[in-house]
Amino acid sequence: MKFCKRYEEYMQGRREKELPVVGLKKLKKILKQCRRDFQSQNQHGEEGGGRSPHGGDTCPDRCPVCDGTFFPSLLKEMSAVVGCFNERAQKLLELHLASGFRKYMMWFRSKSQRNHGALIQEGKDLVTYALINSIAMRKILKKYDKVHYSKQGQAFRSQAQSMHIEILQSPWLCELMAFYINLRQCKANSKAFMGLFEDCSLTFDDDKPMLSCGLFDSMKVDIGLTCSICLDTVFDPVSLTCGHIFCFMCCCSAGSVSIVDGLKTVGPKAKCPLCRQAGVYAGAVHLDELNILLSRSCPDYWEERLRSERVERVRRTKEHWQSQCRAFLGV
Repeated sequence: MKFCKRYEEYMQGRREKELPVVGLKKLKKILKQCRRDFQSQNQHGEEGGGRSPHGGDTCPDRCPVCDGTFFPSLLKEMSAVVGCFNERAQKLLELHLASGFRKYMMWFRSKSQRNHGALIQEGKDLVTYALINSIAMRKILKKYDKVHYSKQGQAFRSQAQSMHIEILQSPWLCELMAFYINLRQCKANSKAFMGLFEDCSLTFDDDKPMLSCGLFDSMKVDIGLTCSICLDTVFDPVSLTCGHIFCFMCCCSAGSVSIVDGLKTVGPKAKCPLCRQAGVYAGAVHLDELNILLSRSCPDYWEERLRSERVERVRRTKEHWQSQCRAFLGV
């Protein structure tokens, strides 16, 4: 079965739940219409003794039809999909990580009666929703480049990444994958849900951790969990809005702020240490589910790192408040 047909069948159920989708079928029609229009222009040009100034059977790199309809439509749909995914994933993870009275109130306010199994199924559905929409976006942009014989599709994807509407960049995707593995590893649920998401796993290659997930044999997401600053497994991990993951303390050092002030105080011009993209610190997300997963998967390393980090945090905190006191006293 072709992906387009499979995608339409899958998304039919999502529309019933009022989830936004990438309109793959509609966008392909725009590209087909664009190609027919320019083929018609070329034929008329030849009959009249001339030829279309663009030549060939495809429209030019800068096409008013595609630039005015195709990209704006795709941009709007991608923004809606990413926004919906982030919102639902955040609510699900907050519900799972909440405790005490707060958790009771969140469950009470929930529209549906959710049990532990329902949480796992919802997490699975959200990851599938993210990956299949990402495949749809990738395929329609390949189709664009094929029609135009250009690299505009790749340029648009770079633009989407800079606008943080590339769904594979979302920190909540990494959190949902860790969330699923955590629940799958729970003894109480290991038998009941062993069959779900068998391709979602945490692996270690030469002691380098990797979070992986596959879908439909055409898309595989691999997320490296090595901090590019300290070159060790991420500890107390945070994800910047560009999608790159670092240790919290390493990230604070890169943003030139103290661990007391936190990443929200990093200036808007500060850049990601890896991709050098600016303005990525304000929306940084603490990856609590990933933190739990790594602490369970490598306990010896985690205990050792925890002891050393505790000493370093005390030292940095002390230095921060001493500098604040000196500034206040004018020393």
